[in-house]
Amino acid sequence: MASVIMALSGSNQSKWDSVKRYRLTKMLNELSNISGHGTELVTVYIPQRRPIFDVISQLRNEAGTASNIKSDLTRTHVQDALSRTVEYLKLFKETPENGLVVFCGAIPTGKGFGTEKIELKSIIPPKPVQISLYRCDDHFWTDHLREMMKDDKVMGVLSIDTQEAGLGILTGDRSEVIDSLTSGVAGKHRQGGQSARRFERLRDNELNEYYHRVADHAKRCFSISSM
Repeated sequence: MASVIMALSGSNQSKWDSVKRYRLTKMLNELSNISGHGTELVTVYIPQRRPIFDVISQLRNEAGTASNIKSDLTRTHVQDALSRTVEYLKLFKETPENGLVVFCGAIPTGKGFGTEKIELKSIIPPKPVQISLYRCDDHFWTDHLREMMKDDKVMGVLSIDTQEAGLGILTGDRSEVIDSLTSGVAGKHRQGGQSARRFERLRDNELNEYYHRVADHAKRCFSISSM
């Protein structure tokens, strides 16, 4: 089966202008440079299909578990960060279209140990969140968001032979089959009662119609996918 790959116009980042990209990159750099005194920096990735109330329930359970932390200051910071995150998530009736990422924790103020301030930053990312993640660590988990910032080209893939054709989309390392067609064209063996020349002529006409049908369908599919 032959395969054809074509670049579609635009990319997953097309809706994100340069100002938004700059602000998000700056925020990620700032978050990456923050280091907590203990495992007290909370990172939450929420995919689009996960209900907000489900995440809130999980974080409340985590707050209960945090009561076992031996360090009084770390325990307080973790519970405060989780409480702040829960209150923030209550503002959402449903998860945003691309999901949601929340960073919250005790940020050092530079005035000495014990003077940290609880801060929260949230991001609705440029691409759908693919993971459901909760981490409480001495740093914020920004790698998944950085991967989203890569300007992956969207590629249309057409795989075809005389029997069938498949159409798909390739974005970065993710692929998706969007449609398939069958030709309905007879094989090379001649059907009974037909001369070889007449059979080949009919078959060639059927193949020509099939290729045109695939081309028209690919044009429609890839035009919609690239919008």
